[in-house]
Amino acid sequence: MSKGLWVVLGVVGLIVVVALFVGGSYVGARNTMVQKSADVDAAFSNIDVDLQRRADLIPNLVASVKGYANVEETILTAIANARAGLMTARTPDEKLAANDRLNVALLPLMRMQENYPQLKSNDQFMRLEDELAGTENRIAVSRLRYNAAIKDYNVFIQQFPNSVWAGIAGFHAKTEYYSADAGSKTAPKVDFTK
Repeated sequence: MSKGLWVVLGVVGLIVVVALFVGGSYVGARNTMVQKSADVDAAFSNIDVDLQRRADLIPNLVASVKGYANVEETILTAIANARAGLMTARTPDEKLAANDRLNVALLPLMRMQENYPQLKSNDQFMRLEDELAGTENRIAVSRLRYNAAIKDYNVFIQQFPNSVWAGIAGFHAKTEYYSADAGSKTAPKVDFTK
């Protein structure tokens, strides 16, 4: 073989190696961009899941706490009224009748204590407060993860040679970072009167 043929084969071989390297770089970068873009979408979906959890959880907790507190309030009001009647009774008949009313008023409390050794509306309010704080923390963490996923994606597609491949493959920087809206500076209010 002549020297010219070896040069041509060497150049062709070099072109093939460079083409394989460039093609491999493109395919690898494109696959990573697809994965990182999907990570951004998944992180955003997690925010939606946590927001839905909050939307579902809070009204149910408020309703259960209100219901439990109303039961306790009704029982305790009946006991207080019966006790007041006993304290104002003057005659033995009035005292006996008032004592009977107090016994009747105490029965639901005794039944409640058998089932629930402690009256727990305060515990229910504490649980509500804990659940609200936990839900808000989940949302905050999801938002942070979403912003981190966008940052990771954006950094990757802007680094060389990925920036070249991103332009060819049609991947663009994402600018939808989560930022608090203007109303978020006001703390949410939970209203137990509704």
